Amino acid sequence: MYYSNSKIEKPYYTLIVAAAGSGKRMGLKEKKQFLEFNGKSLYLNAVLQGEESELIDEIIIVTSSEDVGTIRKECSEAGIKKVKKIVCGGKERQDSIYNALLECCDGIVAVQDGARPFLEKRYLKEGLDLILSNTDLDGVVVGVKVKDTVKKVLKGTLQIEKTPQREMLFLAQTPQIFKTEILKKAYEVAKKDGYYGTDDSSLVEKLGGVVRILEGSYENIKITTIEDLKYLKSHKE
Repeated sequence: MYYSNSKIEKPYYTLIVAAAGSGKRMGLKEKKQFLEFNGKSLYLNAVLQGEESELIDEIIIVTSSEDVGTIRKECSEAGIKKVKKIVCGGKERQDSIYNALLECCDGIVAVQDGARPFLEKRYLKEGLDLILSNTDLDGVVVGVKVKDTVKKVLKGTLQIEKTPQREMLFLAQTPQIFKTEILKKAYEVAKKDGYYGTDDSSLVEKLGGVVRILEGSYENIKITTIEDLKYLKSHKE
């Protein structure tokens, strides 16, 4: 879909990059979003994809209050122009994204993990295309098919309850792309109800929104374990 030749006007497109993690679960001395990859901080790899995408109008980075200065400095040194706001995060990831959404313009918003450095610009384009070409669609989640058989177990006993059909199961990744108005409403309802979901899509789903999968790549991992860190080191340019 080429918007310059299309009757569909491209909506304002915001990329939120979540970079407020601590890295404590990995036992790191530094926060994982500042781990070096390709000569730059981890989160900056995703930010640069947004900077280079002709579709993205604005980038909002959400981080802890003590890291705002560092991120502003790194973005300036990298020549980033689209980062219009750096927002302070909250107690949980969901609180942090909510703070960023409060700063979003209407249109389309993509939420990206700062610790997921293999963002591809095609995800941003294909996700937007899917939403614009289907008026009933509220959002798109990048994900990959599960490779292994998954077992659902009973809480406490770990007794196997059922084996879901593998072809119907996907691992959710980011970016997760939504109509901004819908995602804001989903976050507001969740906040009012005191509900915390496992990702952005789960909040929209709880609201009754329609979300579909956009097949991504198995390389699009989030750095959350020491094994992930080893994988990252093996992929350094």
